[in-house]
Amino acid sequence: MSKIFETPLYPYHRSADQDAAAPVRHPVIVIGAGPIGLAAGIDLAQHDVPVVIIDENDKVSWGSRAICYAKRPLEILDRLGCGDEFVDKSVEWQLGKVFFDERKIYEFDLLPEEGHKRPAFINLQQYHFEEYLVHRVQALQAEGKQIEIRGNSRVASIDPRDDHVLVTVDTPEGSYKLEGDWLIACDGATSPARKMLGLDFIGRVFEDNFLIADVIMEADFPTERWFWFDPPFNRDQSALLHKQPDNVWRIDLQLGWNIDKDEEKKPENVIPRLKAMLGEDAKFELEWVSIYTFQCRRMEKFRHGRVLFAGDSAHQVSPFGARGANSGLQDTDNLIWKLKLVLDGVAPESLLDSYDYERILGADENIMNSSRSTDFITPKSEISRIFRDAVLDLAESHEFARPLVNSGRLSVPSVYDGSPLNGNDDPDLPPRTRPGAPVVDAPVGDNWLTDLIGNRFQLVGINTEVPASLDVDGVRVEGMRISSAEDTDGHLQKRYLGAEDQAVYLFRPDQHVAARWFDYSENAVRTAVNTATGRA
Repeated sequence: MSKIFETPLYPYHRSADQDAAAPVRHPVIVIGAGPIGLAAGIDLAQHDVPVVIIDENDKVSWGSRAICYAKRPLEILDRLGCGDEFVDKSVEWQLGKVFFDERKIYEFDLLPEEGHKRPAFINLQQYHFEEYLVHRVQALQAEGKQIEIRGNSRVASIDPRDDHVLVTVDTPEGSYKLEGDWLIACDGATSPARKMLGLDFIGRVFEDNFLIADVIMEADFPTERWFWFDPPFNRDQSALLHKQPDNVWRIDLQLGWNIDKDEEKKPENVIPRLKAMLGEDAKFELEWVSIYTFQCRRMEKFRHGRVLFAGDSAHQVSPFGARGANSGLQDTDNLIWKLKLVLDGVAPESLLDSYDYERILGADENIMNSSRSTDFITPKSEISRIFRDAVLDLAESHEFARPLVNSGRLSVPSVYDGSPLNGNDDPDLPPRTRPGAPVVDAPVGDNWLTDLIGNRFQLVGINTEVPASLDVDGVRVEGMRISSAEDTDGHLQKRYLGAEDQAVYLFRPDQHVAARWFDYSENAVRTAVNTATGRA
């Protein structure tokens, strides 16, 4: 496994841009070849937008880092053309168990209903995540798409202009300048891009630290999420256990606030903690150790002129709940189709303001849930601890108390209620699939709804006719009809029709519902498309 960390996947090569007499202009420059930057670049390339990704590294990240990926991001990866590779390598899970002291107090199922292509969650180390995205970039290059990763290159300065952004790039052979019509900063939690522009976060930093240890061992723990409150091996603290591929296990141990981080990361201090949990005779090997501090913060705005922030550079949440990489993928999923329309000149630049609205809505939802999780996991007073422990005791035998237990509310996709892009809603249809909501998958004959609607404006007539295609002032809308005969298990009926016999749904390219009606009307669809593209 060490080979993946040692081998440059995108080594430095001198670019023709470095020898140009004047800075070369590119439609989009992305800073950062982590999961979010690579996803942004792939999405742009699939939309036929040339893109340059700049990263000061030339290989995948060290350590598992982000490991939990929810169903919705897996559906996004399907549209990026690499979902199967992720799922095939991963560990799938949907069951979680909560322990208090040595007792299992209850368990929960994250996907209790059938009729979905992808599982509730997978576990996969971030280095595999990045590797597979780089594979996808290479496949797109082989297809002739204009996507390039420039490794061992560092963005040293950013100079925003009215109609472009000028960046200076440092390389082993000196510096050069580039211009981008748009710049997407996906350069992580410490984001140099954010600092270059004098921007900062608003929010909270919690007074607690957690040790992360990736342990290689053969163990018979089931493929589940196990969370302990006040376990005997880590008294007055908490712990988390996850299985990853290749016999790697992720262990999180709460340490408290006043610690020496360098000391706590030393193997001679980590190993006794792990043996207290796993047993003195446990055989394991440390692969990676890190310490993180709970932070629930975001930028005030994600769009600053022609500079756009996504992923951890725009927002941070505590790791419990798997919201970091999952929400970052939803950022780029929301952004790229809008940027494509703006670059093509069929939508105004103001459409990008809806990226701010919708993804700040998502970030605030994640921050709220993460903050509540942190407050429950790490009580700040004796009264708070007494309340929490009483809830845990009740949850063992009383179902009403279980929703009060918060061991990290797990990632769910955002619903963009109140978005200026939302169109018509017929409220008698199921609320789960209202405008602003992400697609809810369902089997359609031998296919899946998420695969059928793709990454375009898609009109779906359920038991009613819609045109095969429609041009709305330069925006192409594809149409398809689905009949009840293709809904053999009734999932589509339940999720999209409820008690009604038919309906028409308009999906955006990020597979969120733009509008819905009982019957097709060309004028209504045109109005909804103009609304969804910021032209209304």
